[in-house]
Amino acid sequence: MNITGGKYNGQKVLAPDDAITRPTLSKVRMSIFNTLYSMIDYNGASFLDMYSGSGIMSLEAVSRGFDLALAIEKNKKSFNVIKRNFEKFAKAENLELILGDSLKICQNLNRKFDVIYIDPPYFSEIYEKSLDAVKDLTSGIIILEHVVPIKISDFKLIKQKKYSDKYITFLKL
Repeated sequence: MNITGGKYNGQKVLAPDDAITRPTLSKVRMSIFNTLYSMIDYNGASFLDMYSGSGIMSLEAVSRGFDLALAIEKNKKSFNVIKRNFEKFAKAENLELILGDSLKICQNLNRKFDVIYIDPPYFSEIYEKSLDAVKDLTSGIIILEHVVPIKISDFKLIKQKKYSDKYITFLKL
């Protein structure tokens, strides 16, 4: 798996076991960040990856110019892979990593993020809970990666793209 843009473009990233994670495909990552680029200025921006998996989305964010990316991962094996990736690619002040349950951690975060990326296990049925957990953490953009319809009643749909069997949905409060 390689970073698709920015200062780390083409650099290889370690991925956890396929049985644990499902990394976002490179063409989807490129599309997400190209779409975001048309919506916000990355300079000074912050990125939250709620279900980090391999850490690739946080690395893409920092590579492309975000000032900060925070990754949250519950699985200890994935956490250790992300930690190694972060140590390899970026200064410690640009990337943060927290081990734990995203829903609980987000309730206790006392900061705002310009972009929040939500990509839990597809059939975990925690999308709506995740959206509730981040309502107070952004006035910016929330991105969902999903395969089943999601209730987004409190949010404004900005854009939705379909890639094979999955959707990338851009929302705003």
